[in-house]
Amino acid sequence: MITTDVVVLLFGGRRLPRPLAGLTTQPVDGTDDIDATIGRASRFIVVGSDADLAAVLTRLLRADRLDVEVGHATGWRSARRARRGMARRVPLIRDETGQVIVGTAEWRGENGALLHGEAIVDDTQLFDGEVIRVTVEPTASMPGLRASVTGQGRRRWVSGRAAQLGTTGAEVVRDGVPAPRIVRRSTFYRHTEGWLLVR
Repeated sequence: MITTDVVVLLFGGRRLPRPLAGLTTQPVDGTDDIDATIGRASRFIVVGSDADLAAVLTRLLRADRLDVEVGHATGWRSARRARRGMARRVPLIRDETGQVIVGTAEWRGENGALLHGEAIVDDTQLFDGEVIRVTVEPTASMPGLRASVTGQGRRRWVSGRAAQLGTTGAEVVRDGVPAPRIVRRSTFYRHTEGWLLVR
């Protein structure tokens, strides 16, 4: 197997940003393309959306390869940072299915209805009853995530290691991508090992 220092993962037919010229590139149409590159690089640069970045981290998590540095290039400046920057370990937030989030996750009611149930962050109750939705975001430092409720007056964030939901039925949206099934329970939590974010 040929090993290179940096591999650029190009999602959705995106063009290679100029600061990444000369690097090894891999067009990505699915998880098989990501898996084929694991083991070939010490650093990935993801040219794509938050959902694309989360897909790469999910595959690294499942392959037990969180030692690989990962940069995210969404424009010229971020591409230059992803190529030249230093990596530091930040919390990795996943759910009970093993899928990672990097931007925002949401719990929404089924078919546009209010979300009915109860959610907690660590030992703090987030809501009990009905709300419009709950937003969960990773944080760059410990404890790892924060969550807030839409539909209960002034918005407040609660930080913790894990956010858990019990509900009559919820749609889970991870980095803008709705899950295919309605769930009654869902959890986002900090993995035991962080990921190496290049900035």
